[in-house]
Amino acid sequence: MISHIVCFRFLPGVTWDDPRAVEAERISRGHPEHIPEIRSWSVGRNTTPREAAHDFAVIGLFTDRAALERYQSHPDHQRGVRAWKELSTWVVVDLDRAEGALLGEPGRAG
Repeated sequence: MISHIVCFRFLPGVTWDDPRAVEAERISRGHPEHIPEIRSWSVGRNTTPREAAHDFAVIGLFTDRAALERYQSHPDHQRGVRAWKELSTWVVVDLDRAEGALLGEPGRAG
């Protein structure tokens, strides 16, 4: 399983009052309705005022790398990419949960 984590940070001057931000959030929340490769999906707005924080995040679970790649090329995901690109930057982390489970076993360095 692959955990796909994306954290979005608004460009200067963009806030949740911007209708584009609300639309990008709506698109992201709707991905599971359109993209069958998604096994689990969590999205949400940031709630901490810390300077290092991002404004929005998604966490998706995919069976394997091939499923994640199909998701990334899906037209609904590409629609979300276009929406977020107008108003934010983002960082991505893809965690292989099988490797993480091995590293997290007691007595193993990680």
